[in-house]
Amino acid sequence: MILKGKKALVVGVANKRSIAWGIAQSFAREGAELCLTYQNERLEKNVKELAETLPGTRVEACDVMVDGQVGALAGRLKEWGGLDILVHAVAFARTEDLAGDFRNVPLEGWHTALDVSAYSLIALARAMAPLMEGRAGGGSVMSLTFLGAVRAVPNYNIMGVAKAALEASTRYLAADLGPKNIRVNAISAGPVRTLSAAGVTGFARMLEEVENRAPLRRNIDQGQVGDTASFLASDLSRGVTGQVIYVDSGYHIVGI
Repeated sequence: MILKGKKALVVGVANKRSIAWGIAQSFAREGAELCLTYQNERLEKNVKELAETLPGTRVEACDVMVDGQVGALAGRLKEWGGLDILVHAVAFARTEDLAGDFRNVPLEGWHTALDVSAYSLIALARAMAPLMEGRAGGGSVMSLTFLGAVRAVPNYNIMGVAKAALEASTRYLAADLGPKNIRVNAISAGPVRTLSAAGVTGFARMLEEVENRAPLRRNIDQGQVGDTASFLASDLSRGVTGQVIYVDSGYHIVGI
């Protein structure tokens, strides 16, 4: 119960296969009070049904790209009693911008991917940081990234650039918020079968590659990412900030 007494906001749960849901389950097991968000009415039913399986879980509406919704959510969470943990699990790029030649990505596709997948972390951190100041043990902010941020991964294209921006933002936010005793880290998860992964051409081959070449010779699952998130959310990681933690069976260390 390493998160007992802590309040956690998880942004980005879409369905039971999402990595964010694996994180929420791990947090609940470790004793955290949870708040999950849903983006719109289409996702509301799914998120509320999942929340019901974790007694006491709060559910709030929040589209990070709609002006005022992040600030309004922060106001409601202040009434909840503050916040100890923020999980940013939000990413989106248009399908047509993930395939083909990267050089053909239009400005609109660039803005969409970078705004949703990277800038939203800054917006959330800015709004939630005041709720974390003065909390026992400080605050913990984390996001989800992927190897495509540091390597050219086929059919990842603009999302790789967005994840690179997310990782850089992690470091700058860590420098900004460190004096307030708020830590900021990212988890670089290996490929996991999620709804969003279905939009990446050749994803099945990616899974096969990791299983064949990663030092542990296996793929990962939501639970492994969730347990790493619980560590980063807990006081056990109180000396860790500005880091990208790989949960990929070691695949990122392998050369030719």
